[in-house]
Amino acid sequence: MNTTVKITECPRDAMQGLKEFIPTHKKIEYINQLLKVGFDTLDCGSFVSAKAIPQLVDSTEVFEQIESSNSKTKLLAIIANSRGAEDAVKHKNITYLGFPFSISETFQQRNTNSSIAESLVRVQEIQNLCVKNNKELLVYISMAFGNPYGDDWNSEIVIKWAEKLRSLGIKSIALADTIGVSNQENISYLFKNLIPAFSDIEFGAHLHSTPETAMEKIEAAYNSGCKKFDVAIGGLGGCPMAADDLTGNMATEQLYAFLVKHNINSGINNIEFEKAQQLAKIIFPTH
Repeated sequence: MNTTVKITECPRDAMQGLKEFIPTHKKIEYINQLLKVGFDTLDCGSFVSAKAIPQLVDSTEVFEQIESSNSKTKLLAIIANSRGAEDAVKHKNITYLGFPFSISETFQQRNTNSSIAESLVRVQEIQNLCVKNNKELLVYISMAFGNPYGDDWNSEIVIKWAEKLRSLGIKSIALADTIGVSNQENISYLFKNLIPAFSDIEFGAHLHSTPETAMEKIEAAYNSGCKKFDVAIGGLGGCPMAADDLTGNMATEQLYAFLVKHNINSGINNIEFEKAQQLAKIIFPTH
Protein backbone atom coordinates (compact mmCIF):
# COMPACT_ATOMS: atom_id res chain seq x y z
CA MET A 1 0.00 0.00 0.00
CA ASN A 2 1.51 3.33 -0.99
CA THR A 3 -0.70 5.60 1.13
CA THR A 4 -3.97 5.74 3.06
CA VAL A 5 -7.14 7.59 2.14
CA LYS A 6 -9.70 8.55 4.78
CA ILE A 7 -13.28 7.84 3.74
CA THR A 8 -16.28 9.60 5.24
CA GLU A 9 -19.46 7.69 4.44
CA CYS A 10 -22.52 9.99 4.41
CA PRO A 11 -25.82 8.22 5.18
CA ARG A 12 -27.14 11.55 6.47
CA ASP A 13 -26.58 13.11 3.07
CA ALA A 14 -28.11 10.10 1.34
CA MET A 15 -31.27 10.29 3.44
CA GLN A 16 -31.90 13.99 3.97
CA GLY A 17 -33.64 14.80 0.68
CA LEU A 18 -35.97 11.80 0.66
CA LYS A 19 -39.65 12.67 1.06
CA GLU A 20 -40.69 9.30 2.49
CA PHE A 21 -39.60 9.06 6.13
CA ILE A 22 -37.18 6.22 6.87
CA PRO A 23 -38.18 4.66 10.21
CA THR A 24 -35.72 5.34 13.00
CA HIS A 25 -35.01 1.67 13.62
CA LYS A 26 -34.02 1.23 9.96
CA LYS A 27 -31.63 4.18 10.13
CA ILE A 28 -30.05 2.69 13.24
CA GLU A 29 -29.75 -0.75 11.60
CA TYR A 30 -28.07 0.77 8.54
CA ILE A 31 -25.65 2.95 10.51
CA ASN A 32 -24.74 0.01 12.76
CA GLN A 33 -23.77 -1.95 9.65
CA LEU A 34 -21.75 0.98 8.29
CA LEU A 35 -19.87 1.12 11.59
CA LYS A 36 -18.50 -2.37 10.82
CA VAL A 37 -17.12 -1.47 7.39
CA GLY A 38 -14.01 0.43 8.48
CA PHE A 39 -14.79 3.96 7.30
CA ASP A 40 -12.78 6.71 8.95
CA THR A 41 -15.92 8.76 9.71
CA LEU A 42 -19.69 8.46 9.41
CA ASP A 43 -21.78 11.56 8.71
CA CYS A 44 -24.95 10.15 10.17
CA GLY A 45 -27.24 12.87 11.52
CA SER A 46 -27.95 16.54 11.92
CA PHE A 47 -29.24 18.93 14.54
CA VAL A 48 -31.07 21.41 12.34
CA SER A 49 -34.65 22.62 12.00
CA ALA A 50 -37.11 19.75 11.66
CA LYS A 51 -39.07 21.97 9.29
CA ALA A 52 -36.04 22.35 7.04
CA ILE A 53 -34.97 18.68 7.07
CA PRO A 54 -37.88 16.56 8.39
CA GLN A 55 -36.10 13.31 7.48
CA LEU A 56 -33.56 13.87 10.26
CA VAL A 57 -35.88 14.89 13.07
CA ASP A 58 -34.87 11.69 14.91
CA SER A 59 -31.11 12.32 14.98
CA THR A 60 -30.97 12.50 18.79
CA GLU A 61 -32.56 9.07 19.01
CA VAL A 62 -30.23 7.70 16.34
CA PHE A 63 -27.06 8.91 18.08
CA GLU A 64 -28.31 7.56 21.40
CA GLN A 65 -29.06 4.09 20.06
CA ILE A 66 -26.39 3.27 17.48
CA GLU A 67 -23.70 0.84 18.64
CA SER A 68 -20.59 2.96 18.15
CA SER A 69 -18.55 2.10 21.23
CA ASN A 70 -16.74 -0.87 19.65
CA SER A 71 -16.04 0.84 16.31
CA LYS A 72 -12.98 2.90 15.42
CA THR A 73 -15.14 4.93 13.03
CA LYS A 74 -15.72 8.52 14.21
CA LEU A 75 -19.15 10.12 14.09
CA LEU A 76 -20.09 13.46 12.56
CA ALA A 77 -23.25 15.55 12.91
CA ILE A 78 -24.26 18.54 10.80
CA ILE A 79 -25.29 21.74 12.57
CA ALA A 80 -26.35 25.14 11.21
CA ASN A 81 -26.22 27.35 14.32
CA SER A 82 -25.16 27.46 17.96
CA ARG A 83 -28.42 25.95 19.19
CA GLY A 84 -27.86 22.85 17.07
CA ALA A 85 -24.24 22.71 18.19
CA GLU A 86 -25.31 22.81 21.84
CA ASP A 87 -27.52 19.78 21.19
CA ALA A 88 -24.78 17.93 19.31
CA VAL A 89 -22.00 18.37 21.89
CA LYS A 90 -24.15 16.57 24.47
CA HIS A 91 -23.48 13.31 22.64
CA LYS A 92 -20.22 11.73 23.78
CA ASN A 93 -19.98 9.54 20.68
CA ILE A 94 -19.86 12.51 18.28
CA THR A 95 -16.33 13.59 17.30
CA TYR A 96 -17.02 16.13 14.56
CA LEU A 97 -19.56 18.90 14.16
CA GLY A 98 -19.93 19.88 10.52
CA PHE A 99 -20.95 23.42 9.56
CA PRO A 100 -21.88 24.35 5.97
CA PHE A 101 -20.22 27.70 5.24
CA SER A 102 -21.18 28.91 1.80
CA ILE A 103 -19.14 31.46 -0.09
CA SER A 104 -22.28 32.15 -2.15
CA GLU A 105 -24.36 34.77 -0.33
CA THR A 106 -27.54 33.50 -2.00
CA PHE A 107 -26.99 29.88 -1.00
CA GLN A 108 -25.95 30.74 2.55
CA GLN A 109 -29.32 32.41 3.03
CA ARG A 110 -31.14 29.43 1.47
CA ASN A 111 -29.21 26.82 3.42
CA THR A 112 -28.84 28.34 6.91
CA ASN A 113 -31.06 31.46 6.76
CA SER A 114 -28.11 33.73 7.44
CA SER A 115 -25.66 35.95 5.60
CA ILE A 116 -22.01 35.04 5.12
CA ALA A 117 -21.06 37.62 7.77
CA GLU A 118 -23.56 36.15 10.24
CA SER A 119 -22.33 32.64 9.45
CA LEU A 120 -18.76 33.65 10.22
CA VAL A 121 -19.92 34.71 13.68
CA ARG A 122 -21.65 31.34 14.03
CA VAL A 123 -18.43 29.55 13.09
CA GLN A 124 -16.61 31.36 15.91
CA GLU A 125 -19.38 30.56 18.42
CA ILE A 126 -19.49 26.91 17.41
CA GLN A 127 -15.70 26.63 17.41
CA ASN A 128 -15.69 27.89 21.01
CA LEU A 129 -18.32 25.30 21.94
CA CYS A 130 -16.29 22.55 20.30
CA VAL A 131 -13.12 23.51 22.16
CA LYS A 132 -14.99 23.52 25.49
CA ASN A 133 -16.56 20.12 24.81
CA ASN A 134 -13.59 18.33 23.22
CA LYS A 135 -15.15 18.19 19.76
CA GLU A 136 -13.69 19.21 16.41
CA LEU A 137 -15.40 21.60 14.01
CA LEU A 138 -15.30 20.62 10.35
CA VAL A 139 -16.25 23.50 8.05
CA TYR A 140 -17.58 22.74 4.59
CA ILE A 141 -16.79 25.52 2.14
CA SER A 142 -19.91 25.01 0.06
CA MET A 143 -20.20 26.31 -3.49
CA ALA A 144 -16.39 25.99 -3.49
CA PHE A 145 -16.31 25.26 -7.23
CA GLY A 146 -18.93 27.73 -8.44
CA ASN A 147 -22.60 28.56 -7.99
CA PRO A 148 -25.70 28.95 -10.18
CA TYR A 149 -26.86 32.21 -8.63
CA GLY A 150 -24.53 34.69 -10.28
CA ASP A 151 -22.65 35.38 -7.03
CA ASP A 152 -18.95 36.17 -7.42
CA TRP A 153 -16.77 33.07 -7.55
CA ASN A 154 -13.18 32.28 -8.33
CA SER A 155 -10.51 30.10 -6.79
CA GLU A 156 -8.88 33.03 -5.03
CA ILE A 157 -12.12 33.72 -3.13
CA VAL A 158 -12.03 30.12 -1.86
CA ILE A 159 -8.41 30.53 -0.74
CA LYS A 160 -9.26 33.81 1.01
CA TRP A 161 -12.00 32.15 3.04
CA ALA A 162 -9.71 29.25 3.94
CA GLU A 163 -7.29 31.81 5.38
CA LYS A 164 -10.10 33.42 7.37
CA LEU A 165 -11.27 30.09 8.75
CA ARG A 166 -7.74 29.17 9.78
CA SER A 167 -7.52 32.43 11.73
CA LEU A 168 -10.51 31.20 13.76
CA GLY A 169 -8.69 27.98 14.68
CA ILE A 170 -10.38 25.67 12.18
CA LYS A 171 -8.27 22.58 11.46
CA SER A 172 -10.62 20.62 9.17
CA ILE A 173 -12.07 21.97 5.92
CA ALA A 174 -13.96 20.14 3.18
CA LEU A 175 -14.34 21.70 -0.25
CA ALA A 176 -17.96 21.03 -1.19
CA ASP A 177 -19.25 20.90 -4.73
CA THR A 178 -22.86 21.42 -3.73
CA ILE A 179 -24.33 21.33 -7.24
CA GLY A 180 -21.86 19.18 -9.17
CA VAL A 181 -20.06 21.90 -11.15
CA SER A 182 -16.50 20.94 -10.27
CA ASN A 183 -14.13 19.73 -12.95
CA GLN A 184 -10.60 18.37 -13.15
CA GLU A 185 -9.10 21.83 -13.61
CA ASN A 186 -10.66 23.65 -10.65
CA ILE A 187 -10.34 20.63 -8.38
CA SER A 188 -6.63 20.34 -9.15
CA TYR A 189 -6.00 24.07 -8.83
CA LEU A 190 -7.65 24.42 -5.44
CA PHE A 191 -6.13 21.38 -3.75
CA LYS A 192 -2.67 22.02 -5.21
CA ASN A 193 -2.75 25.56 -3.88
CA LEU A 194 -4.46 24.98 -0.54
CA ILE A 195 -2.80 21.83 0.82
CA PRO A 196 0.84 23.02 0.73
CA ALA A 197 -0.06 26.53 1.89
CA PHE A 198 -2.18 25.37 4.85
CA SER A 199 -0.21 22.43 6.21
CA ASP A 200 -1.96 22.73 9.60
CA ILE A 201 -5.38 22.08 8.04
CA GLU A 202 -6.74 18.73 6.84
CA PHE A 203 -8.60 19.25 3.57
CA GLY A 204 -11.25 16.90 2.25
CA ALA A 205 -13.34 16.63 -0.90
CA HIS A 206 -17.14 16.58 -0.78
CA LEU A 207 -17.83 16.27 -4.48
CA HIS A 208 -21.36 15.81 -5.75
CA SER A 209 -21.20 14.25 -9.17
CA THR A 210 -22.82 12.25 -11.91
CA PRO A 211 -21.47 8.68 -12.16
CA GLU A 212 -19.92 9.49 -15.55
CA THR A 213 -17.60 12.21 -14.21
CA ALA A 214 -16.93 10.84 -10.71
CA MET A 215 -13.76 8.92 -11.50
CA GLU A 216 -11.97 11.82 -13.17
CA LYS A 217 -12.86 14.08 -10.22
CA ILE A 218 -11.54 11.53 -7.70
CA GLU A 219 -8.33 11.20 -9.68
CA ALA A 220 -7.87 14.98 -9.94
CA ALA A 221 -8.36 15.47 -6.19
CA TYR A 222 -6.14 12.55 -5.18
CA ASN A 223 -3.33 13.50 -7.55
CA SER A 224 -3.47 17.04 -6.16
CA GLY A 225 -2.84 15.85 -2.61
CA CYS A 226 -6.34 15.25 -1.23
CA LYS A 227 -6.45 12.16 0.96
CA LYS A 228 -9.93 12.52 2.46
CA PHE A 229 -13.19 11.96 0.55
CA ASP A 230 -16.90 12.16 1.39
CA VAL A 231 -19.01 9.53 -0.36
CA ALA A 232 -22.33 7.69 -0.13
CA ILE A 233 -23.14 4.13 -1.13
CA GLY A 234 -24.93 4.15 -4.48
CA GLY A 235 -24.16 7.83 -5.01
CA LEU A 236 -27.38 8.68 -3.22
CA GLY A 237 -28.25 12.08 -1.85
CA GLY A 238 -27.55 15.69 -2.54
CA CYS A 239 -28.49 19.01 -1.00
CA PRO A 240 -32.26 19.63 -0.91
CA MET A 241 -31.61 23.33 -0.39
CA ALA A 242 -29.65 23.64 -3.64
CA ALA A 243 -31.85 22.17 -6.37
CA ASP A 244 -34.99 20.21 -7.09
CA ASP A 245 -33.20 17.54 -9.12
CA LEU A 246 -30.43 16.50 -6.80
CA THR A 247 -26.94 15.89 -8.11
CA GLY A 248 -25.92 12.81 -6.16
CA ASN A 249 -22.98 12.24 -3.89
CA MET A 250 -19.81 10.61 -5.08
CA ALA A 251 -20.50 6.88 -4.99
CA THR A 252 -18.53 4.92 -2.40
CA GLU A 253 -18.23 2.07 -4.90
CA GLN A 254 -16.43 4.30 -7.40
CA LEU A 255 -13.98 5.68 -4.84
CA TYR A 256 -13.30 2.17 -3.56
CA ALA A 257 -12.67 0.89 -7.11
CA PHE A 258 -10.18 3.71 -7.66
CA LEU A 259 -8.36 2.91 -4.42
CA VAL A 260 -8.19 -0.82 -5.16
CA LYS A 261 -6.95 -0.19 -8.70
CA HIS A 262 -4.11 1.99 -7.42
CA ASN A 263 -3.27 -0.19 -4.41
CA ILE A 264 -4.25 2.53 -1.95
CA ASN A 265 -5.28 1.57 1.58
CA SER A 266 -8.90 2.40 2.46
CA GLY A 267 -9.44 0.46 5.68
CA ILE A 268 -12.57 -1.11 4.20
CA ASN A 269 -13.64 -4.63 5.13
CA ASN A 270 -14.94 -6.16 1.88
CA ILE A 271 -17.44 -8.50 3.50
CA GLU A 272 -19.00 -5.84 5.73
CA PHE A 273 -19.02 -3.38 2.82
CA GLU A 274 -20.99 -5.85 0.69
CA LYS A 275 -23.46 -6.31 3.54
CA ALA A 276 -23.90 -2.54 3.76
CA GLN A 277 -24.54 -2.34 0.02
CA GLN A 278 -27.20 -5.04 0.25
CA LEU A 279 -28.85 -3.32 3.20
CA ALA A 280 -28.86 -0.02 1.30
CA LYS A 281 -31.02 -1.67 -1.37
CA ILE A 282 -33.60 -2.37 1.33
CA ILE A 283 -33.33 0.95 3.17
CA PHE A 284 -33.41 2.93 -0.10
CA PRO A 285 -35.95 1.13 -2.36
CA THR A 286 -34.89 3.12 -5.44
CA HIS A 287 -31.22 2.14 -4.93
